[in-house]
Amino acid sequence: MIPLLHDFTNETVLVVGGGSVGARKARRFAREAQVLVVSPSFADREFGDTELIRAAPAPEDVPDWLERTTPALVVAATDDAAINDAVVEAARERGLLVNRADRSGEREVGSVVVPATVREEPVTVAVATGGTAPAVSKYLREELEETLDGAGEMARVCAGLREDLKARDISAERRREIVTDVVNSPDLWTALRTGTSNCQQVIEDVLGEKLSTGGERP
Repeated sequence: MIPLLHDFTNETVLVVGGGSVGARKARRFAREAQVLVVSPSFADREFGDTELIRAAPAPEDVPDWLERTTPALVVAATDDAAINDAVVEAARERGLLVNRADRSGEREVGSVVVPATVREEPVTVAVATGGTAPAVSKYLREELEETLDGAGEMARVCAGLREDLKARDISAERRREIVTDVVNSPDLWTALRTGTSNCQQVIEDVLGEKLSTGGERP
Protein backbone atom coordinates (compact mmCIF):
# COMPACT_ATOMS: atom_id res chain seq x y z
CA MET A 1 0.00 0.00 0.00
CA ILE A 2 1.18 3.53 -0.80
CA PRO A 3 0.72 6.03 2.08
CA LEU A 4 -1.02 9.23 1.02
CA LEU A 5 -2.35 12.31 2.82
CA HIS A 6 -5.94 13.19 1.90
CA ASP A 7 -7.68 16.50 2.60
CA PHE A 8 -11.25 15.86 3.78
CA THR A 9 -12.14 19.51 4.42
CA ASN A 10 -15.84 20.04 3.62
CA GLU A 11 -16.19 16.36 2.71
CA THR A 12 -18.54 13.83 4.29
CA VAL A 13 -17.33 10.64 5.96
CA LEU A 14 -19.99 8.01 6.60
CA VAL A 15 -19.32 5.59 9.45
CA VAL A 16 -21.61 2.56 9.54
CA GLY A 17 -21.46 1.18 13.08
CA GLY A 18 -21.71 2.87 16.46
CA GLY A 19 -19.53 0.65 18.65
CA SER A 20 -16.14 1.52 20.12
CA VAL A 21 -14.42 1.11 16.74
CA GLY A 22 -16.94 3.34 15.01
CA ALA A 23 -16.49 5.95 17.75
CA ARG A 24 -12.72 5.91 17.30
CA LYS A 25 -13.00 6.29 13.54
CA ALA A 26 -15.53 9.10 13.92
CA ARG A 27 -13.24 11.03 16.28
CA ARG A 28 -10.35 10.65 13.87
CA PHE A 29 -12.19 12.25 10.96
CA ALA A 30 -14.32 14.77 12.89
CA ARG A 31 -11.42 17.21 13.15
CA GLU A 32 -11.66 17.90 9.43
CA ALA A 33 -14.69 16.29 7.79
CA GLN A 34 -18.42 16.25 8.34
CA VAL A 35 -18.94 12.84 9.93
CA LEU A 36 -22.19 10.89 9.95
CA VAL A 37 -22.47 7.76 12.11
CA VAL A 38 -25.31 5.37 11.32
CA SER A 39 -26.13 2.70 13.90
CA PRO A 40 -29.11 1.26 15.81
CA SER A 41 -27.23 2.02 19.06
CA PHE A 42 -24.14 3.90 20.15
CA ALA A 43 -21.35 2.90 22.49
CA ASP A 44 -20.93 4.89 25.69
CA ARG A 45 -17.96 6.68 24.15
CA GLU A 46 -17.14 10.11 22.80
CA PHE A 47 -17.86 10.42 19.07
CA GLY A 48 -16.46 13.92 18.68
CA ASP A 49 -18.21 16.56 16.61
CA THR A 50 -20.32 14.12 14.59
CA GLU A 51 -23.94 13.59 13.62
CA LEU A 52 -25.36 10.39 15.10
CA ILE A 53 -28.17 8.81 13.09
CA ARG A 54 -30.10 6.05 14.87
CA ALA A 55 -30.97 3.51 12.16
CA ALA A 56 -30.43 -0.18 11.47
CA PRO A 57 -29.78 -0.53 7.74
CA ALA A 58 -29.95 -4.03 6.29
CA PRO A 59 -27.41 -4.98 3.62
CA GLU A 60 -29.85 -4.12 0.84
CA ASP A 61 -30.35 -0.63 2.37
CA VAL A 62 -26.67 0.33 2.23
CA PRO A 63 -26.61 1.61 -1.39
CA ASP A 64 -29.44 4.01 -0.59
CA TRP A 65 -27.51 5.43 2.40
CA LEU A 66 -24.52 6.11 0.16
CA GLU A 67 -26.71 7.80 -2.42
CA ARG A 68 -28.32 10.01 0.22
CA THR A 69 -25.15 11.06 2.04
CA THR A 70 -22.66 11.20 -0.91
CA PRO A 71 -19.61 10.53 1.26
CA ALA A 72 -15.98 10.84 0.15
CA LEU A 73 -15.10 7.92 2.45
CA VAL A 74 -17.18 5.13 3.93
CA VAL A 75 -16.14 3.22 7.06
CA ALA A 76 -17.58 -0.26 7.60
CA ALA A 77 -17.38 -0.64 11.38
CA THR A 78 -20.24 -2.94 12.38
CA ASP A 79 -19.97 -6.42 13.92
CA ASP A 80 -22.10 -7.84 11.09
CA ALA A 81 -19.98 -9.19 8.23
CA ALA A 82 -22.91 -9.09 5.79
CA ILE A 83 -23.46 -5.37 6.37
CA ASN A 84 -19.76 -4.64 6.11
CA ASP A 85 -19.64 -6.64 2.86
CA ALA A 86 -22.52 -4.55 1.52
CA VAL A 87 -20.77 -1.30 2.51
CA VAL A 88 -17.59 -2.32 0.70
CA GLU A 89 -19.45 -3.45 -2.41
CA ALA A 90 -21.63 -0.35 -2.62
CA ALA A 91 -18.64 1.95 -2.10
CA ARG A 92 -16.64 0.25 -4.83
CA GLU A 93 -19.52 0.43 -7.29
CA ARG A 94 -19.57 4.20 -6.77
CA GLY A 95 -15.80 4.69 -6.82
CA LEU A 96 -15.68 5.75 -3.16
CA LEU A 97 -12.87 5.29 -0.68
CA VAL A 98 -13.71 2.57 1.86
CA ASN A 99 -12.18 1.48 5.14
CA ARG A 100 -13.25 -1.87 6.55
CA ALA A 101 -12.57 -2.02 10.26
CA ASP A 102 -13.33 -5.71 10.92
CA ARG A 103 -10.48 -7.06 8.80
CA SER A 104 -6.78 -7.17 9.60
CA GLY A 105 -3.84 -8.31 7.55
CA GLU A 106 -4.91 -9.05 3.97
CA ARG A 107 -7.03 -6.23 2.55
CA GLU A 108 -9.30 -5.93 -0.44
CA VAL A 109 -7.83 -4.14 -3.45
CA GLY A 110 -8.57 -0.42 -3.28
CA SER A 111 -9.22 -0.37 0.47
CA VAL A 112 -8.05 2.38 2.81
CA VAL A 113 -6.15 1.83 6.06
CA VAL A 114 -6.29 4.55 8.71
CA PRO A 115 -2.82 4.68 10.30
CA ALA A 116 -1.69 5.64 13.78
CA THR A 117 -0.90 9.36 13.55
CA VAL A 118 1.29 11.79 15.43
CA ARG A 119 0.72 15.50 14.82
CA GLU A 120 2.96 18.41 15.65
CA GLU A 121 1.31 20.93 13.33
CA PRO A 122 2.15 21.39 10.54
CA VAL A 123 4.11 18.12 10.76
CA THR A 124 2.23 14.83 10.50
CA VAL A 125 3.76 11.37 10.81
CA ALA A 126 1.74 8.20 10.26
CA VAL A 127 2.58 4.59 11.13
CA ALA A 128 0.85 1.54 9.66
CA THR A 129 1.49 -2.20 9.74
CA GLY A 130 -1.08 -3.14 7.13
CA GLY A 131 -3.48 -4.08 9.90
CA THR A 132 -1.27 -6.96 11.03
CA ALA A 133 0.05 -5.52 14.30
CA PRO A 134 -1.90 -2.55 15.74
CA ALA A 135 0.10 -2.82 18.97
CA VAL A 136 3.30 -2.07 17.05
CA SER A 137 1.70 1.01 15.47
CA LYS A 138 0.60 2.22 18.89
CA TYR A 139 4.06 1.67 20.38
CA LEU A 140 5.81 3.53 17.56
CA ARG A 141 3.30 6.36 17.73
CA GLU A 142 4.07 6.88 21.41
CA GLU A 143 7.82 6.80 20.70
CA LEU A 144 7.42 9.37 17.91
CA GLU A 145 5.46 11.77 20.12
CA GLU A 146 8.63 12.55 22.04
CA THR A 147 10.83 12.61 18.95
CA LEU A 148 8.56 15.10 17.17
CA ASP A 149 8.52 17.57 20.04
CA GLY A 150 9.45 20.92 18.48
CA ALA A 151 9.04 19.70 14.89
CA GLY A 152 6.14 22.05 14.26
CA GLU A 153 8.17 25.07 15.35
CA MET A 154 11.11 23.91 13.25
CA ALA A 155 8.88 23.53 10.20
CA ARG A 156 7.59 27.08 10.67
CA VAL A 157 11.16 28.39 11.05
CA CYS A 158 12.21 26.68 7.81
CA ALA A 159 9.17 27.92 5.90
CA GLY A 160 9.73 31.51 6.99
CA LEU A 161 13.46 31.31 6.41
CA ARG A 162 13.02 29.95 2.87
CA GLU A 163 10.64 32.78 1.99
CA ASP A 164 13.00 35.43 3.37
CA LEU A 165 16.01 33.96 1.58
CA LYS A 166 14.08 33.79 -1.69
CA ALA A 167 12.99 37.42 -1.27
CA ARG A 168 16.66 38.36 -0.83
CA ASP A 169 17.46 36.63 -4.14
CA ILE A 170 19.68 34.01 -2.50
CA SER A 171 20.43 31.15 -4.89
CA ALA A 172 18.47 27.91 -4.52
CA GLU A 173 21.62 25.95 -3.70
CA ARG A 174 22.61 28.38 -0.94
CA ARG A 175 19.05 28.37 0.42
CA ARG A 176 19.15 24.58 0.71
CA GLU A 177 22.50 24.73 2.50
CA ILE A 178 21.29 27.29 5.04
CA VAL A 179 18.00 25.51 5.77
CA THR A 180 19.78 22.15 6.09
CA ASP A 181 22.21 23.67 8.60
CA VAL A 182 19.27 25.01 10.60
CA VAL A 183 17.46 21.67 10.67
CA ASN A 184 20.65 19.86 11.71
CA SER A 185 21.34 22.16 14.66
CA PRO A 186 20.87 20.33 18.01
CA ASP A 187 21.06 23.63 19.89
CA LEU A 188 18.23 25.08 17.83
CA TRP A 189 16.03 22.01 18.39
CA THR A 190 16.62 22.37 22.13
CA ALA A 191 15.79 26.09 22.06
CA LEU A 192 12.54 25.53 20.15
CA ARG A 193 11.49 22.65 22.40
CA THR A 194 12.15 24.57 25.59
CA GLY A 195 10.63 27.81 24.36
CA THR A 196 13.87 29.76 24.82
CA SER A 197 13.74 30.81 21.18
CA ASN A 198 10.92 31.67 18.77
CA CYS A 199 10.47 31.35 15.03
CA GLN A 200 10.98 34.98 14.08
CA GLN A 201 13.98 35.36 16.36
CA VAL A 202 15.58 32.29 14.81
CA ILE A 203 14.97 33.55 11.27
CA GLU A 204 16.51 36.94 12.06
CA ASP A 205 19.50 35.34 13.79
CA VAL A 206 20.12 32.94 10.91
CA LEU A 207 19.80 35.67 8.29
CA GLY A 208 22.24 37.86 10.18
CA GLU A 209 24.81 35.12 10.65
CA LYS A 210 24.55 33.09 7.46
CA LEU A 211 24.42 36.02 5.05
CA SER A 212 27.36 37.73 6.69
CA THR A 213 29.54 34.60 6.51
CA GLY A 214 28.23 32.92 3.36
CA GLY A 215 29.78 35.25 0.81
CA GLU A 216 26.43 35.99 -0.82
CA ARG A 217 24.60 39.27 -0.47
CA PRO A 218 21.03 40.22 -1.25
